Amino acid sequence: MSVATAADQSVCAPLPVLGRDVTVPLVTGGEVTYAALDYAASAPALQRVWDDVAAYAPYYGSVHRGAGYLSQLSTDLFENARRTVADFLGCRTGDQVVFTRSTTDSLNLLAGALPEGCEVFVFETEHHASLLPWRGARVTCLDAPDSPRRAVETLERALAGRDPHGPALVCVTGASNVTGELWPVRELAAAAHAHGARIVLDAAQLAPHHPVSVRELDVDWVAFSGHKLYAPFGSGVLAGRADWLRRAEPYLAGGGASRSVTRRADGGVDVEWHDGAARHEAGSPNVIGAYAIASACKALTEAGFDTLTAREERLIRTVREGLADVPEVRFLSLFGDDAPRVGVLSFVVEGWNSSHFAAALSAEYGIGVRDGLFCAHPLVRTLLGSDPQSQGECGAPEAAPGEKSLNAIRVSFGAGTPDEHVERFVRAVRELVAEGARWTYRTEDGRCVPDTSDRV
Repeated sequence: MSVATAADQSVCAPLPVLGRDVTVPLVTGGEVTYAALDYAASAPALQRVWDDVAAYAPYYGSVHRGAGYLSQLSTDLFENARRTVADFLGCRTGDQVVFTRSTTDSLNLLAGALPEGCEVFVFETEHHASLLPWRGARVTCLDAPDSPRRAVETLERALAGRDPHGPALVCVTGASNVTGELWPVRELAAAAHAHGARIVLDAAQLAPHHPVSVRELDVDWVAFSGHKLYAPFGSGVLAGRADWLRRAEPYLAGGGASRSVTRRADGGVDVEWHDGAARHEAGSPNVIGAYAIASACKALTEAGFDTLTAREERLIRTVREGLADVPEVRFLSLFGDDAPRVGVLSFVVEGWNSSHFAAALSAEYGIGVRDGLFCAHPLVRTLLGSDPQSQGECGAPEAAPGEKSLNAIRVSFGAGTPDEHVERFVRAVRELVAEGARWTYRTEDGRCVPDTSDRV
């Protein structure tokens, strides 16, 4: 296992996050500091974000149109947050930043704005947030590629066969939420534009780990979530070209989206909708969530992505090198073990059901990871197609007729992860593989949990 020097530790210290000192009970007795290694699902709030939100909270007020001081202050804060996010994403002049609830919400908003007859091209490797929203369009689902070059070639072949005069959209992830691997976004954008298509980047897993520039990547839109960007206050972003959004019916009909509403003689109403971001932000906006995202954008920018990425790469090496001589552990990958990735690693352990293994990590070591299919069922099934899990084990999911029971374990970390948490994870995996669990477990509501029925 690689060990960081004292100089490395001082230069690449983790950013302060909430929960870093929380202790949790162990089923074997005693307590331990919780190792939160499920950043890919939701990252803890940065202390900086929490402090900024707490400082603003007494001044919270309605956003837009309010005459009072707190309303004016909140409106300025909300719109300044929009500008901060635009700078963070390297948006172009004329791009819109729309605040949403999440990446899923952002992509569903864009799906509702697609022109009539739009074709959508999406890889089967996408998270469900990117794979499922396009129900009203003609969707082509592309096979999982085995390399970045093959991804570009696959997209180019698919686009070459479409009607070049009709609208088309490509949806692609920046970093896989299953394997952590980085996708060739700039090259995919070039392929899309060469064939008259637009492209939206799902940056939910990329933005917390690497700089994302709409301009440099030449994507048309980018979507991400606050809760993965160390700002878990129920907000997300869709940023990019304004034309499709401006022409679309509002995502939600209501106050804020409407510029003017008049009553008709026949009893109906005529509505003039806003043209800008407000068109798709009906209702009272989540000013706390928007402000939190802006605070996180500032904090990550000030910390420096070069520094954050270098430290994260060291943590990735700690995991891979620490488990390299454990043959029972197999990491999942599309592009190969050496492919560049963010701090997201999924794996299976020979002889273990993944739910059982994850439960033991939590109950016996105080380590929180994720197990299952990670809201990316087609991808995980492709990666695990030859690895059936035994039925009847603790927490083993029931398979559909003719299918194998499949799931995996995912460990993920980021800017707030202490070295000790990752090192403890490596030790725990090695011990569980070599010695087995120290406790007995049972299945409860489809999950594997410690069996405490006969314990005092």
